[in-house]
Amino acid sequence: MRLRTMRRHVRDAFRAVWRNRWMSLAAVSTVAVALFLVGVFAAIALNVQHLTEQMERQVEIRLFLKDGTGPEAVAALEAAIRAMPEVADVRFIPKDEGLRQLKADYKDMADLFDGLEEDNPLPDAFVIKAKSPEETATVAERLAARPEVETIRYGKEWIDVFFQTTAFLRRAMLVIVAGLVGVATFLIANTIRLTIVHRRDEIEVMRLVGATRMYIRWPFFIEGAFIGLAGALLPLGALAYGYDALLARIRLPFVTLLPFSAVAEPLAALIVGLGFGIGVVGTLASIRKFLRV
Repeated sequence: MRLRTMRRHVRDAFRAVWRNRWMSLAAVSTVAVALFLVGVFAAIALNVQHLTEQMERQVEIRLFLKDGTGPEAVAALEAAIRAMPEVADVRFIPKDEGLRQLKADYKDMADLFDGLEEDNPLPDAFVIKAKSPEETATVAERLAARPEVETIRYGKEWIDVFFQTTAFLRRAMLVIVAGLVGVATFLIANTIRLTIVHRRDEIEVMRLVGATRMYIRWPFFIEGAFIGLAGALLPLGALAYGYDALLARIRLPFVTLLPFSAVAEPLAALIVGLGFGIGVVGTLASIRKFLRV
């Protein structure tokens, strides 16, 4: 296609947008609202994924040794733990270090720990992280049978519930976002179809004067792309402003939410891709009806 012809198509497309500005505004508004809802739930889904990953990283095993376990037995146990294929990291915490950590964690109650250095009641311990949080229980059960082990703690009472809950949340957010994408696609495609139907006489006149199908399609193609992109940029701007404002008001203990810079790229790819894709495909699919011989 010649550059001059393309320029004419672009000019005709934007003239048509302006000439049918109320229909175009309605189409852009529909695209913007639909994609805004998709973006909101996509941002929530990304944060749910981030929060569950943070919580999973905090899952660890605390293994307490029996009193009197010698250095050789400690070294042998550490070597055995490191050799386990499910283990990602292991750290030995002597009782003296454990007492220092306890004092640092409870500075306001430091008086309670006075004098414990001479007769430290804390046991030596290992802190163990599994490669996969789901393998935590397996590692703990295997280590519990070791003769050097006094107690193992890893949140057995809640860890199964936690993994079931996080798996449910991930699936639920995926289903919600997919459903919203489907609804947005339907709404946007039908809105664009209405703009094409509104201009069916214009298409018929172009056909009667001998315009080719491709010549008729191009301005509508550009117009659909413009409507889709314009409708995508508006919710992106609203999400950028609203996300940062909301993030400044939310404070969660032990976990943090993603900054907008971390979600901007996937949100932009999703929203702009949907807007442009649905705008173009919806336009081409709708205009086919009026180009049939």
